[in-house]
Amino acid sequence: MVGLQTTWTLGKVIFPVTLIVGILQHTPILQYIIQAIAPLMGIFGLSGEAAIPLVIGNFLNLYAAIGAILTLDLTVKEVFILAVMLSFSHNLLVESTVAAKVGLKIWIILLVRLGLAFISGIIINLAWSGGQESAQYGLITKSDTIVEGFFPILLDAVQRGLMGIVQLAIIVIPLMVVVQFLKELGWLAVFSKWMAPFTKVLGMKENTSTTMAAGLLFGLAYGAGVMIQAVKEDNVSKKDLTLAFIFLVACHAVVEDTLIFIPLGIPVWPLLLIRLFTAILLTIVVAFVWKRIEVSKRKEASYEH
Repeated sequence: MVGLQTTWTLGKVIFPVTLIVGILQHTPILQYIIQAIAPLMGIFGLSGEAAIPLVIGNFLNLYAAIGAILTLDLTVKEVFILAVMLSFSHNLLVESTVAAKVGLKIWIILLVRLGLAFISGIIINLAWSGGQESAQYGLITKSDTIVEGFFPILLDAVQRGLMGIVQLAIIVIPLMVVVQFLKELGWLAVFSKWMAPFTKVLGMKENTSTTMAAGLLFGLAYGAGVMIQAVKEDNVSKKDLTLAFIFLVACHAVVEDTLIFIPLGIPVWPLLLIRLFTAILLTIVVAFVWKRIEVSKRKEASYEH
């Protein structure tokens, strides 16, 4: 039941967003955005055409971005920079709306994700002088089916939206069933204890561990199901939830989001380590600053009394 409820809650977000973006894809709007961004690509050490996967990945998802990369002749360095930038910021519309559903401010999520993408792109470009050879793509080839006409485009967008919900249900419902079993058998409590030192270092209480694990393994959109439930049942505080999301925004779906870059022929270990290290550092800094602000507010309040 919880799985179905969550699928319904998230489906109401994912379907309209996928539908709108699916239609936008066939209009000149995305092209205008790509043309506007192309001149700025040099900051990240990318050619103008690299704007295409960057925009598509941020509006759609990593699969769409990888499909776009496969049509371009890029260097290994360019593909790696794109992979790192896109692993921080992708599928922004769906994942930010989902974050809002869990009770967070959309602008914080967008600021963190886009900020991380831009900063990482600039740093890698400046720090790495190699990787000038042409990228050799592996397993995937891109399908070149072109949809034309209003109704075929609409139908294609609706199909994508429905597939998104089906995909969500296939992942979320079994996931919720497993989580329920783990709860009933007391394994989730054991897992929370294991995760506790890690969540504590990041400035969170141990009841945040279910949320963290779900996001790390399944991503923001799919993990949100467990997160929404965990917030209800584990009484996760707003502060802990925000910190968990700041961590997960930088590093989520670690298995899938890392593995799907393998066909691009780039080193994926550095990609994973960059995300993990950034997420840990960022969360610790935010938690530290937050704590200092809270302490100073308490002092002020005690002075007033």
